[in-house]
Amino acid sequence: MIPLREQLAELEHDQWVDWSKTIAHNKNLSGGRLRRWQKLWVPYNQLTETEKDSDRAWADKVIVLLELNGCGLK
Repeated sequence: MIPLREQLAELEHDQWVDWSKTIAHNKNLSGGRLRRWQKLWVPYNQLTETEKDSDRAWADKVIVLLELNGCGLK
C-alpha cells in the first residue's frame, strides 16, 4: 500500500502539471520557464527525489490540516 503522504504528493504533482499546462497554453512564458516546466511534465514516479520533495511539502500541509480537523491519520 502506498503511504498517504506519497499519494497526496502525487496528487499535488498532477494538479501542478494540469495548472502549469493551462498557464503555458494561455500565457506567453519565457522559453526558459517553459523548458523547465516541460521537463517536469512527467508522472510523479519519474521525478527525482528532490523534485518529489517539493510535492511532499504540500502533502505535509494537507496532512496537518486533516489531523487538525480530527481525521486521526496517525
